Amino acid sequence: MLALITAVLSPAAPAQAAPAVNYTNPIAGQRADTHIYKHTDGYYYMTATVPEYDRIVLRRATTLQGLSTAAETVIWRKHTSGIMGAHIWAPEIHFIDGKWYVYFAAGATNDVWAIRMYVLETSAANPLTTAWTEKGQITTPWSTFALDASTFVASGVRYLIWAQQEPGIATNSNIYIARMSNPWTITGTTARIAVPTLAWETRGYKVNEGPTVVQRNGKIFMTFSASATDANYCLGLLTATAGSDLLNPASWVKSANPVFASNVNTGQYGPGHNSFTVSEDGQSDILVYHDRNYRDISGDPLNDPNRRTRIQKFYWNADGTPNFGIPVPDGATPVRLRSYNVVDRFVRHWEYRARLDANVTALADSQFRIVTGLTGSGTVSLESTNFPGYFLRHRDFEVYVERNDGTATFAGDASFFRRAGLSSSTAVSFESQNYPGRYLRHSNYLMYVQAVSDAAGRSDATYVLE
Repeated sequence: MLALITAVLSPAAPAQAAPAVNYTNPIAGQRADTHIYKHTDGYYYMTATVPEYDRIVLRRATTLQGLSTAAETVIWRKHTSGIMGAHIWAPEIHFIDGKWYVYFAAGATNDVWAIRMYVLETSAANPLTTAWTEKGQITTPWSTFALDASTFVASGVRYLIWAQQEPGIATNSNIYIARMSNPWTITGTTARIAVPTLAWETRGYKVNEGPTVVQRNGKIFMTFSASATDANYCLGLLTATAGSDLLNPASWVKSANPVFASNVNTGQYGPGHNSFTVSEDGQSDILVYHDRNYRDISGDPLNDPNRRTRIQKFYWNADGTPNFGIPVPDGATPVRLRSYNVVDRFVRHWEYRARLDANVTALADSQFRIVTGLTGSGTVSLESTNFPGYFLRHRDFEVYVERNDGTATFAGDASFFRRAGLSSSTAVSFESQNYPGRYLRHSNYLMYVQAVSDAAGRSDATYVLE
């Protein structure tokens, strides 16, 4: 079920259980357009746009969380004159045929908006401690604003995908694809596969940019970013069938709505320019993106330095499509509670009543943060992801998601002792703090706090964290 790094993912069987991940957001402040690549040497490599727009930085760590404190190295600086002298944007690092490559966009000292795509190369094993060779500009059919180069392989063919302003089309940028003859050169037909036309793609500016690919379930999924880089920024999705002609625009279908967008409840605004990686154990797929934790920006958003790098697990719907959910709150990432004995169902809230459901496409309804218990004393509480400040609590032994009212009664009802799973020590169970011997369990797919006295009850009260 693995989703390999950024673009190099192979189609796989339908989604299965994957262990929960535990990260704390944000990963890095003032780092935008972040690209994280998990290499075979056991390191994650991270590069991103810096707010000064003057250099390319790189850091590495053996864990994703470790990137937050890893030393950062400047591997390249802008030219003092001419091309590659301004607006150093959106670097990506890839390992191709035994060498490292960094793709990035840059303007010129005499025209900072003459943005074009460029490539760096090194054959060193450690890309942080080496000199990089400039391979030059990626030449496209038009000498126009071009940025956000990325690359992936499908059916043995390497492709470049990017964003560009095409003469004769009244947009800021569209999405393009072409085959590559080497890691810095495209060849053959260039195909335009997405143009911003929908309302959510044209707020502030008419933008499709930042394409990147994840492959699974016989499909190629290309996320891209749309609209202005303020709170309107969001992710869209293009989908093609593996084995189809990817240079035929008809092979790509654009989803009608954004797949990842600002969320007022969680306080996350303008999520976008993402990349993909995998968890340390290789079993969970991870969305990497930037956003801000405030909505209102004074002046041009490009001059606001506070986009932050964030990561969170994403999931797969029963129909094989990715489900990114919503940008989760800052702090610890949430988990899902999958039933131990009804393995296709998850604990979720529906009109604030807690129950078990299958195929929860409203993903955040089934995501909870395991936080320090409201009563303390070694307990935990389960906080809703899409309604921060709301917790799983029992009322008359029925379980709801309700806002913490600050009372001792609520704290007791919403606090549990985390136990080893009653039916499996590798899973978990949650014993009521104020009614010892009663556990969070399901009955007829509704959630209760009930006593457990037999094997069936133990299974009903056991959950796998994903």
